[in-house]
Amino acid sequence: MISLLVSFAIASILAIVLHGSTRRFVRTRLRYVDAVQKSLAPWLAGGAVFLVGSAAAGLLPLVGVGTALTAALAVGAGVAAGARDIRQGTAPIVYGP
Repeated sequence: MISLLVSFAIASILAIVLHGSTRRFVRTRLRYVDAVQKSLAPWLAGGAVFLVGSAAAGLLPLVGVGTALTAALAVGAGVAAGARDIRQGTAPIVYGP
C-alpha cells in the first residue's frame, strides 16, 4: 500500500515538473523551429519519452509503465501548450524560474 502511494507521488510530481519544463523549453528555445508547430510534434515527443520511461521501468523498483505513460502524456501536453503559446504570442507563468 505504501509503495503504491509513493509510486503515485513520484508520477504526479514528475508529471508536473515535466509539463512545466517542456512547455517553457518549447516556448523559449524552440520558438523559431517550424517542426514544433506541426500536429505530430507532441505525439513524437510523448512517444520518445514513453520508450525511454518504459526502458527505465525495468530498472527502477517504484517506476512502472504507468509512470512512463504519465510522463509521456505530460511531455506531449507540454509541447502542445508551448506551441500554442508561440502561436498566440502569450507568455503565461509556468512552473519554475
